[in-house]
Amino acid sequence: MKYYSTNKTISGVSLKDAVVKGLAEDKGLFMPEQIKQLPPSFFDTIINMSFQEIALAVAEAFFGEDVENEALKNIVYDTLSFDVPLVHVKDNIYSLELFHGPTLAFKDVGARFMSRLLRYFIQKEGEKNVNVLVATSGDTGSAVANGFLGVEGIHVFVLYPKGLVSPIQECQFTTLGQNITALEIDGTFDDCQRLVKTAFADKELNSSLKLTSANSINVARFLPQAFYYFYAYAQLKAIHPKLTQEELEMVICVPSGNFGNITAGLFAKEMGLPAKRFIAANNRNDIFLQYLKTGQYQPRPSVPTIANAMDVGDPSNFARILDLYHGSHEKISSLISGVSYTDEEISDTIQKCYQETGYLLDPHGACGYRALNETLTNNENGIFLETAHPAKFLDTVEKIIGEKIEIPVKLQEFMKGEKQIISLKNDFESFKNFLLSAALENKD
Repeated sequence: MKYYSTNKTISGVSLKDAVVKGLAEDKGLFMPEQIKQLPPSFFDTIINMSFQEIALAVAEAFFGEDVENEALKNIVYDTLSFDVPLVHVKDNIYSLELFHGPTLAFKDVGARFMSRLLRYFIQKEGEKNVNVLVATSGDTGSAVANGFLGVEGIHVFVLYPKGLVSPIQECQFTTLGQNITALEIDGTFDDCQRLVKTAFADKELNSSLKLTSANSINVARFLPQAFYYFYAYAQLKAIHPKLTQEELEMVICVPSGNFGNITAGLFAKEMGLPAKRFIAANNRNDIFLQYLKTGQYQPRPSVPTIANAMDVGDPSNFARILDLYHGSHEKISSLISGVSYTDEEISDTIQKCYQETGYLLDPHGACGYRALNETLTNNENGIFLETAHPAKFLDTVEKIIGEKIEIPVKLQEFMKGEKQIISLKNDFESFKNFLLSAALENKD
C-alpha cells in the first residue's frame, strides 16, 4: 500500500519509507491511500478469536501488501504478549485496560509494533545508524524507549519537558542507558514536539543523519492502536451475546492528548468497527472541543494538569482527522463529541468512582469515565480507555483517595535504576548540534 502526505504535495510513498521517514518532507503526516473494509465473516466469528488473531487480521489490511505473512504474524504476536481486558465498572460502563504491557500504558501496543516493524525493514535493507526522535508528555517516552531497548542499529532520543512528567514515568526512560538517550527540555511537551518536527524539516540534519519519529505522527505507531478497539468489541459482544451489532450501541470514550489514539479508533470505524459514536475527553487543554464548538482550529500553549499525558496544545493527529473526513466540520462533529474537565473535576471523579465501585482510575481514564457517566443513554454500552496504570501517577492518586496504593513489580524495577539525563535549552540549534555530535559518537 502507498501513502500520501496530509499536505497533499507528496504521494506514492512506500510503507518502508513512510515508517523510516516518520514525517513527510512537506511536514505533513502520512496517510494510507485506502482503508480496507474487513469482511462480514470477520465480525461473525470475532468472539471466538484471540487478541492476536484479531490484531493480525487488522494488520494484514494495513501492512499485508508490504510485509511477508510470517514476518507480520511474528511482529503482531511478539507485540501483543499481554492482554487488554474489558472490565465492568458499573451499570453499562466498561474500562478497556490498556496498561498490562511492559511499561503499563496503552502506548506499549503502538511502540512495540513500530520497533519491530522498523527492525524488520532495517534488517531487510541492511541499514545502520537509524536515529529515532520521540517527544513525550509521559507514557510515549517509556513505551518507545523500552520497545527499542537493545535493538541493534537504532538509537532513540527521548525529549521530555522538565518537571512535567511524573517521577515514575521519568524513571521508565531515563534509567535504561544502552541505545536510549533522555533529553530534558526546558519547556512544554509542545516545545519538545516542535523540536522533533523542526528536525525532520532541517535539510542539513537529514543529509547527515537518518531520522525517524516514534510519536503517533508515525503511521507504524498509531495504526496498530486500532487493534484493541476490535478486541474491545469482541469482548463486549461476548458479554452480551444475544444483542446484535446495532443493539450493542457501543460508545467509545478516548482520553485525548495528541489524538493518535482516537484517530486509530476512527480508522477502525472506517474498517467496519460497529462503534455508534466517539467521545474525545480532554483536560483543560481543550483545543479540539473548541473546534467542535466553533469550527475553527486554534492551537494554543498547553497548560499543566494532573492528567499530564494530555497536556497538548497543538495535537498533531488532528491533521489526520481533517484529512479523513475531507475537512468537514459537520462530519467530524457527527462522529465525535468532546468534553473538558478541570483538575478538581478529575480528582472528584477518581475519588467518587473508587468509593462507589472500588475501581481505581488514573487521571486520564477518569476523564473518560466521567464523560460516559454524563452522556451515556440507558440503551448504550460505554467503553472508556484506561490508558495507564494509576500507580504511574502515585503521588496524585494517593493524595486523592487518601490511601497508599500498591506499586506493580514492573514499575518498582524501573525505580531502582540510576537516572541518566542530558538537559537542553528549548532551542533548535542547541538540539541540532547535540544530535550531530551524538550521532558521530554512536557511529564510533
